[in-house]
Amino acid sequence: MTISAIALTPLISLIAGVLILVMPRLLNYIVAIYLIIAGLLGLFPHLAG
Repeated sequence: MTISAIALTPLISLIAGVLILVMPRLLNYIVAIYLIIAGLLGLFPHLAG
């Protein structure tokens, strides 16, 4: 089973949203991790060649 970047991004957003609701102090870390993952997923097809 393969999960594409298109399917993975909303899943990450959903998990991050739930974590922010449960623990608002995690907001900075969740946003930073989300941006790093979204950036890597955006660059990966170009880096893989």
